Amino acid sequence: MSQVFEEPADLAPSLPAVGAVMGLDLGTKTIGVAVSDMLRGIATPTETIKRKKFTLDAEALLAIAKDRDIHAIVLGLPRNMDGTEGPRAQSTRAFARNLSQKTELPIVFWDERLSTVAVERTLLEADTSRQRRAEVVDKMAAAFILQGALDRLRHLKDAASEETDYDR
Repeated sequence: MSQVFEEPADLAPSLPAVGAVMGLDLGTKTIGVAVSDMLRGIATPTETIKRKKFTLDAEALLAIAKDRDIHAIVLGLPRNMDGTEGPRAQSTRAFARNLSQKTELPIVFWDERLSTVAVERTLLEADTSRQRRAEVVDKMAAAFILQGALDRLRHLKDAASEETDYDR
């Protein structure tokens, strides 16, 4: 059973210095998946899983995690624009609780407000066809979510090393 963290600052102390992290954009019909490089600098969209039932979804995600030597999972938390949590956020929290029963990997939430909107806008600006947008939007949103968390983790690491330098 793994731990579920509210934000990257809570997760950071338990992460090894090097190792990939997986990001998830949990939808009602699909799960977008993205994976970072080993140094956790860049999030890359990898695939979209069509949701079936929780057990099968979890098996598919954990198989990806094993194949790619993942050290943590970042799960997009769909908050309302005013910061409150509605039914989709509650469903995401339930998914995290259930997934944590099946893995030792730590899970952390990342506020995903407007991630899909940002991705849609980027794809529209790139003149991507409607069909192609539908194919890639979920995994691109997962990469957007993961990149936000990676940037936050890097900022925390940089701030910690600055404090150490200052103490000298």
